[in-house]
Amino acid sequence: DLLPPPLPKKQLQRAESLPEQGPSQHCRGDPTPWAGSILYGIPPAHPRHEEGAPSSIPPWDRPSWGPKKPLTKSQSLGEPVARSSPQKAPSPSPAELTFGMVDRELGQLLQPLEGPAGVCGVVLGCQAAALARLSARIQEELVGLEERQQLLEAELAGKSWAALSILDWEPCCESRDAWYFRVGFTFEQTQLVFAAKVPKPGCASLGVQSSLGAHCSIQRLIGRFTDRLPWELVLPGIPGEQSQSRSGEEPARLATRPILQVLISPEVPYQTLAGFVKGSHGLHRTSPGHYERLACLLLLQVCMGLEHLRVQNVGQGDLCPENLLLVQCPCPPRSQQGKEASLSLPRLLISSFFKVKDKRRPCSTSQEQDWTEGLTAPPSLVADELNVGMLIYQILHVDISLENTLGFRSNRLPEIPSLSIYSTGLKRLAVLLLHRDPCKRVSVEQARSILQVLLWGPRQELFARSRKTLTLLRSWVEVKRALLLLKFAENSAGAGASPSLEEWLCCQYFKEVTEHTLYQVTQALYT
Repeated sequence: DLLPPPLPKKQLQRAESLPEQGPSQHCRGDPTPWAGSILYGIPPAHPRHEEGAPSSIPPWDRPSWGPKKPLTKSQSLGEPVARSSPQKAPSPSPAELTFGMVDRELGQLLQPLEGPAGVCGVVLGCQAAALARLSARIQEELVGLEERQQLLEAELAGKSWAALSILDWEPCCESRDAWYFRVGFTFEQTQLVFAAKVPKPGCASLGVQSSLGAHCSIQRLIGRFTDRLPWELVLPGIPGEQSQSRSGEEPARLATRPILQVLISPEVPYQTLAGFVKGSHGLHRTSPGHYERLACLLLLQVCMGLEHLRVQNVGQGDLCPENLLLVQCPCPPRSQQGKEASLSLPRLLISSFFKVKDKRRPCSTSQEQDWTEGLTAPPSLVADELNVGMLIYQILHVDISLENTLGFRSNRLPEIPSLSIYSTGLKRLAVLLLHRDPCKRVSVEQARSILQVLLWGPRQELFARSRKTLTLLRSWVEVKRALLLLKFAENSAGAGASPSLEEWLCCQYFKEVTEHTLYQVTQALYT
């Protein structure tokens, strides 16, 4: 009898049939070779996903030995697996590159590059992306996670004085429009300290403030209620408040206390800018360079807040030192640890979004009327520039009240003494902001850029031996950005504190600045 032909030998594809080695299959004392580490070009082990759950791991970060698609029942073990044409994984962008990326994926990115110029472009892209991530992390440390703020807002909904513990009977800060009291609130078994903002009569701006997006220089509200003011709280300046005693007549007095709107803010102010300026004459005299650098950093925060308000279509018409709050940062800068608190940079918050109707004296000329209306009219785009210009003089202890600024019409502003390397630049900025011709005034956005150049360069000495060109400025930005990242890396290797507010502001600058912006700003500042 003829025998049937022998069956063909089945060849199993080992890559398709070998089981994946799980953690339980390792020897008890053997280290896991693919444990996540930035020092190895091996991706970390990822937790198994439930069947049908989408994977959050980008395709270029998944290991090449990851789980394979199982064979279907219709496929014979000896038949070749029907494969669709493989889709080539997109090459990662510089923002997605990490030190632990596997060389296979990194090679896909490097292969099409042509020479050192292409590699340089990738490195510059990585630096810009790293600076953006670093800036976002520092901002979270300064202002808190957005998700946590939303949880706090939900927890405080419907709460009143009964849910808060009053920590101080007297205000921790008084601005032109409100009193602030330190209060405690228990959240997730932790005692948190908030500020209870009690607006002064006729000064509530809740409708405007509640609609503003989160920003580092804008006061944030996470709670609000209307209730009778506790009898223990003292409102300075209110008739009869100072003479009241806190014993004996609490129930009777409580019935006479006013019912006021109360706003809860996570930032607790300790002083207004007006109080800081008033108490800093000695610091300005003994350390002019440090004080005027602080002035630049405070003015920079003002400009950044005003820019945010403009995006929200909200104006700020009462921008004065009495309505700008100072909040202590979570930790002092490394360079200021152990020194007096007056040398550290506080956060500055814009907290008032209305305009008080002051009595105005008659204006002697139409030019002066235009200027004063810019300061006292309802919020307008012009008022911001004039107010920031006034703030420069006020912070530098130079009198520029309306009663003695007749020189404004002849373009002779009060003289700013040259005490430090910042004095000339601040004087130049004040002149540009208070220009008699509104069309020639610099905008708040331009003022912010000028302050950034005053703080972090480029300084005029950069152009002493080289002609100012876009190429020079671009090279300057790229080198400074790399040096800034190296500085952060060196600081993180030590036992230093978390990055400071000033370092975050510096990150914001080098994250966004371009050579074109620098060319325009240096033209306005140094010519």
